[in-house]
Amino acid sequence: MIPNFAKYADGLIPSVIQDSDTDKVLMLGYINQEAYLKTIAERKVTFYSRSKKSLWLKGETSGNFLNVIEILNDCDNDSLLIKVKPDGPVCHTGNDTCFGERNQSSFLPILERTINDRKNNPSDASYTSSLFKKGINKIVQKVGEEAVELVIESKDNNIELFKNEAADLLFHFLILLQEKGLCLNNIEEVLQKRHKK
Repeated sequence: MIPNFAKYADGLIPSVIQDSDTDKVLMLGYINQEAYLKTIAERKVTFYSRSKKSLWLKGETSGNFLNVIEILNDCDNDSLLIKVKPDGPVCHTGNDTCFGERNQSSFLPILERTINDRKNNPSDASYTSSLFKKGINKIVQKVGEEAVELVIESKDNNIELFKNEAADLLFHFLILLQEKGLCLNNIEEVLQKRHKK
């Protein structure tokens, strides 16, 4: 559905740019209908520059293009969320994002996608693929082993070893979720429902 550009007097729709892999918010720009159609046609984000009063292909000078993965309209059809794969830093300061380096996003969605890929496109060289191949019993066994190792390590004072065991447990838990056809979002939904009670 084409956004309602007529809703704004200047015909410019606010557009949030988000990294499709990390979910990190990269920048905010404005797009008019011409820029929108060019973005769709070329699969690279083109904005309307309010200062230059002309179209602006992001990356035309730096080479750091924003390669479009998905464009989503909001519920009122008057703003956009554009998911991209950036070719390099997005901000003119050299940062990945215009909102500062504290705009960190979770690595877990990337890890979940990688685990899913190892399940659906198995590789003999992949430890994760080998676990899926061995089936649910082996996966559950590994989750149990890692949980016990984390409990044992929590009794000591070596925080680095504790973090490593926690990472091992989380990794194998994510594999178990994938094997059951679930993801972290499904577990998060349960926690959110509990939190409201």
